Amino acid sequence: MNQTNGMSGDSSDNSRARTKRDIVRQIADELGLTRKLTGQVVQQTFDAILDAIVMDERVEFRNFGVFIVKKRLARKARNPKTGEEIDVPAKYVVTFKAGKELEARVRELAVRDSLAGGDTPSTTLDS
Repeated sequence: MNQTNGMSGDSSDNSRARTKRDIVRQIADELGLTRKLTGQVVQQTFDAILDAIVMDERVEFRNFGVFIVKKRLARKARNPKTGEEIDVPAKYVVTFKAGKELEARVRELAVRDSLAGGDTPSTTLDS
């Protein structure tokens, strides 16, 4: 079992994702609340975040990160199979910018991995 997230497997092993159910269970167990009540609180939190994002509001969690809606302009692209030029319409996308603490903790993964003799990631958060 991985002590940081309660899941087994290597940090690069994406065969099992942490689900909302896992998060609810962890919070309920740590705070001594019922899973039903904790699930309602977690869902209300997600709903509030979603409502703010679709209202084009910046959602910021100190030390964690920021969710921002950005508009991608229309552009020309090419179909890689046929080489045909296609029009890609403008669209809105949600972006996430990691906060300083989150970035620092993710960098610690590389340090722990290198100490354990694993491969280090080929990309960095600074790129």
